[in-house]
Amino acid sequence: MIDPVFPRGVFCAALTPLDQDLNPNYRAFTDHCRYLIDEGCTGVALLGTTGEANSFSADERMRLLEAALAGGVAPAQLMPGTGVAALPETVALTRHALSVGVTTVVLLPPFYYKGVSEDGLVAAYSRIIEGVGDDRLRVVLYHIPQMSGVAIPHGVIAALRERFPGIVTGIKDSSGDLAHMTALVERFPGFSVLAGADPLMLPLLKIGGAGAITATTNLCARDLRFVFDHYADPAKAEAVAAAQGRVVATRERASRFAQMASLKAMTAERTGDAGWHRLRPPLMPLTEAERAALLGTNEGLARAS
Repeated sequence: MIDPVFPRGVFCAALTPLDQDLNPNYRAFTDHCRYLIDEGCTGVALLGTTGEANSFSADERMRLLEAALAGGVAPAQLMPGTGVAALPETVALTRHALSVGVTTVVLLPPFYYKGVSEDGLVAAYSRIIEGVGDDRLRVVLYHIPQMSGVAIPHGVIAALRERFPGIVTGIKDSSGDLAHMTALVERFPGFSVLAGADPLMLPLLKIGGAGAITATTNLCARDLRFVFDHYADPAKAEAVAAAQGRVVATRERASRFAQMASLKAMTAERTGDAGWHRLRPPLMPLTEAERAALLGTNEGLARAS
């Protein structure tokens, strides 16, 4: 067993650009990953909820990871989501990541069947880790019950940490519940608890959290990184508060309409590339009225009111 790496920092839940046929735009994706690193992200958490991962095939997911690497992003800076409903496919995606030098992955629980037992979740994760069979593997569990319908209880985390010490090293908590994140920090000292909501990174850091994997980082990575780097420095308290205010404002702006479509519209505005508006169905772009309202034109504000 090599020394475990407990993820810590600001990781972007990266958007995935699409071409006119609604296939992944690998070149634009690579450019976006490099932009995020240049903006101060510790790493890129590709192929999560924000990245529309569950709308893509296994082959597309593998090619996106390979594209980021080919574009110069270091393996240690990438944290792909490899968890899907079928255990063999999760094993295959995770093995692929390791085969190209990427060792830390984010794993959803198998999410189709609801009301499963803790023993069932432990058994599923154990089958995945044992099926991969590589001591380099580092797993960040993905707790997003409002989307997956399957929570990851404390008992599951405790059992997996005991069974796979040094492999199960963290959790992305996207529940939006700071009390739940606080309980995780208190129950599992040394475990990387990463906020899945941008405004919660600062309070989580103050109680021992490890950082964040968030959607709005696509737009405000510099501010989030400033908060992460200086949250404990009294001399920077005013600047941290200002950066946190901008993070919250950006999150609120992106949440006025459908979040992923809004993030893509705001990225299209930043880059000047209208292709960023595209999503793969069943997700849909903002309407013209919503887009105009989000981006601040008078016409759009009138039409959306």
